[in-house]
Amino acid sequence: MARFLHTMVRITDPDQSRAFYEALGFTFAGDFDIVRDGQREATNYFFSLGEQESVLELTYNHDGRTYDLGTGYGHIAVGVDDLDGSLAKLREQGIEPEREPYAVREGGSRLTFVRDPDGYRIELIERR
Repeated sequence: MARFLHTMVRITDPDQSRAFYEALGFTFAGDFDIVRDGQREATNYFFSLGEQESVLELTYNHDGRTYDLGTGYGHIAVGVDDLDGSLAKLREQGIEPEREPYAVREGGSRLTFVRDPDGYRIELIERR
């Protein structure tokens, strides 16, 4: 039987990324370094969400490289209890939604999209 474990994205600023995902309700679960030939190559940061343990892995490579998001990436969807409250926390970090919250259909959940500090698109869906 298969089960979902986690999603990994590469980041360029661990502190900014941690603040972003914690504002969405993720909880820092721990980190560990990847060491090769005695050199710290990367650090993996894991985040839990509610009772789901370590569902997000943020990887920071210490060699200073940058990344192209490419055209295949779509978005990660996160359910939030209070969309307006989540957006207020993100605005404190200078992060604005692509557009104000909206519903795709009448009576549907409100949602919007934001970008994390590395430009990854994140869909926020209000789950009341």
